[in-house]
Amino acid sequence: MYAIKLNEPAIQKLHDPVVVARIIAGEKELFELLLRRYNQKLYRVIRSYLRNPDDIEDAMQDTYLKAYNRLDQFRGDSSFSTWLIRIGINEALQRIKKDTRIKRLHEGDADPMNKELIQLPDSRNVNPEKITIGKEVKNLIERAIDELPEKYRVIYVLKEIQGMETHELCECIGIQESNVKVRLHRAKNLMKETLLRLSSDPEIFEFGSARCDALVNNVMRKI
Repeated sequence: MYAIKLNEPAIQKLHDPVVVARIIAGEKELFELLLRRYNQKLYRVIRSYLRNPDDIEDAMQDTYLKAYNRLDQFRGDSSFSTWLIRIGINEALQRIKKDTRIKRLHEGDADPMNKELIQLPDSRNVNPEKITIGKEVKNLIERAIDELPEKYRVIYVLKEIQGMETHELCECIGIQESNVKVRLHRAKNLMKETLLRLSSDPEIFEFGSARCDALVNNVMRKI
């Protein structure tokens, strides 16, 4: 059997149900295609529930392993991504339930995870000052998202950041469309309140001592 090249256009264009069928038939190397196709989405989903980077990666790994072992249970009634996300959410919730006591002891001790929720512009087309400001805005928004209660945070991330359709969201979370709209509205209001509070923090966009020194030295050299 010839080796499958995942970067071939014909392979990349395969629809999920076809990929799943071929994996079940024995082409297990095609599972990598699904991993790469949904890594970002699954990360954002689980990141909405869990805080520790190691926990997130472990949950993602276990989600993929469970999905692989249950591929024959995928009926195509919903999209593969929705099916995968449901497994991921269940995995995250199980970990929260299992580790509640430990998490209460250590809550807030660690810096909140990898900062990948908000994408920054291509640095090749943006000057260094704009990159710095962009990172500060990104961190500010992520801090606001992290402060949302879980049931609002998940809705906000999936809908506003991931761009998931409402009907898919309903399938993943298991709530009615009306509840999605209510929670999304509440999440946006909470985000506004949090961003307003954070933006009034005197340390936000602080012109740090290193930057201050660099500017002073640069000006003094030029005068």
